[in-house]
Amino acid sequence: QKTSFHRSQTLDFKNGYAFSRLPREGVGGDTLFANQLSQDELDDLCTKGATLTYGQVKRPAPSRFTPAFVAYDKKVLKFDAYFMEEVAISAEEHYRIRQVGLYYYLEDDSMCIIEPKVKNSGLLQGKLMRRHRVPKNEHGDYYHWKDLNLGIDLTIYGRTYRLVNCDSFTKVFLESQGIVVNPPEELVSDPYTEQRRAPVQKRVVPTGPDPFRQFLAYDTKVLRFYAIWDDTNCAFGDHHPCIIHYFLADDTVEVREVHRRNDGRDPFPVLMRRQRLPKIFVDKNKNFPSCVLEITDHEVQEWYSPKDFAIGKTVTLLGRTFLIYDCDKFTQDFYREKYGITDFQPVDVNKKPLEKAPQVIPPYNGFGIPEDSLQNCLSLFPKPPRKDIIKMLENNLKVLRYQVALESPVPEDKSRRFILSYFLADDTISIYEPPVRNSGITGGKYLKRTKVTKPGSTPENPIYYEPSDFTIGSTIEVFGHRFIITDADEYVLNYLERNAESFPATTVQSIRDHFLPRKVVVETASSGFPKKDLDELIVEVQKELKLQEPFNTRQFHEAFHHCDNEGSGFLDKTRFLTICDRFNVPTSTILLKKV
Repeated sequence: QKTSFHRSQTLDFKNGYAFSRLPREGVGGDTLFANQLSQDELDDLCTKGATLTYGQVKRPAPSRFTPAFVAYDKKVLKFDAYFMEEVAISAEEHYRIRQVGLYYYLEDDSMCIIEPKVKNSGLLQGKLMRRHRVPKNEHGDYYHWKDLNLGIDLTIYGRTYRLVNCDSFTKVFLESQGIVVNPPEELVSDPYTEQRRAPVQKRVVPTGPDPFRQFLAYDTKVLRFYAIWDDTNCAFGDHHPCIIHYFLADDTVEVREVHRRNDGRDPFPVLMRRQRLPKIFVDKNKNFPSCVLEITDHEVQEWYSPKDFAIGKTVTLLGRTFLIYDCDKFTQDFYREKYGITDFQPVDVNKKPLEKAPQVIPPYNGFGIPEDSLQNCLSLFPKPPRKDIIKMLENNLKVLRYQVALESPVPEDKSRRFILSYFLADDTISIYEPPVRNSGITGGKYLKRTKVTKPGSTPENPIYYEPSDFTIGSTIEVFGHRFIITDADEYVLNYLERNAESFPATTVQSIRDHFLPRKVVVETASSGFPKKDLDELIVEVQKELKLQEPFNTRQFHEAFHHCDNEGSGFLDKTRFLTICDRFNVPTSTILLKKV
């Protein structure tokens, strides 16, 4: 019934070393019982034979079997070799010697050939032959390590390699196998490579001037100067920062303009292209049209040279004047070595900051609020003034309403009454006049919602009306019109009492004194007298007064307030009867006594 016949693995690696161990389980995974004897005792049992007279004869322990791929693992024979390669397309070399390394792997009798890489050699170097068993002949034989030795030619795939040397391990291994190793040979070098490594002989400089000497000596060497082009004499002129490049290879000059971000100029960095710039011209006929012809050496007496440029010096290049104020480190070293100049202190060309002229705010013209009109003076595109959002959210829909009378010499205006609303969200004021029939005055909105300044405030420092300025009897001036506060809403008193710490005590007390008589009347009316009887008494009084002659209720009301100097809301009986006699109200009736 058994189907699995796998054997346990006995070969393993530990810390990079190969070793063998006893099997952990039998064939097919059967359980192996642990031996009670050690390995040495087991070996002794294997060597014991028949019992002799003088004891047992010990036999040598059999050697363990080790596979070849384990015994020769990571053991490689290394030979130094070279081969000759023909060069048919070069006039400087006819053949080339290429040095390689031949590696023979003992574990599987494979070989590979590797050529060390040389930088900028132009050859495909590296692994010339991959690792595999190399065929020896046409009969199917392969190269063996017995065929390798020093001083022999080895032909592999039509290319002949000369083995000249080997490492110490290879030599010891071949000698241990009974092979006589030939003496090593010298590794042949490539003649063309040796020729290139030889020092180049210096060319003899001719006695005459060499036109190419300056180019070879100063190629890629450029003097850099930092300059300022003053163009303020022209319309819309300015100070242009520039960089002057002087090329030592051919004595040419290039000027580049340094652009800054948002400088308003076209992004063309090259102000003057690279060219030789004349310094002094030869005297010539003024009528000759030289402006349309190229400048030649015959027309120029002197060209610009490095000695014409220095820090703090002014140079004129093609009609433009440049002030040199600094240079780079290479330029300083060049002038220090060639001309002996040691002073390279840069010139300060930074503009002095202009004094900011104070902004003069024009006087307020009366249109709108001063803050809104001020925005036209601060920016080209005015923005609305910022609002206190926290204050608007906290005091939203909170309005203090007062009754005011117009102070005017016109008799018709004395009887006009207005409702002044103060909005706590943004400290604005609106005035509304309730319409009165047959008065001859159209009521409605008298003043739209806006901020109102106090008398005497300036447009530069406006002072607006606040809730603390509204007391009973105080005068409010609104754009030339004077209003007197005569009454207030009960919400005003409640709001001032809740926020008494934010308002002066005089303002709160004024509103309290105004509402004190009303509170007393309410308290007196609710002190025990039945409300029903009070209402019936009021109806009877109204009917009785209607029977009298045309009765002026307003004058009657003003007379009572005139007699109540203290504003307490109380009058004694004598004054009450006196006022009634003045307006022909009978005082002997039973109804009046009830009152």
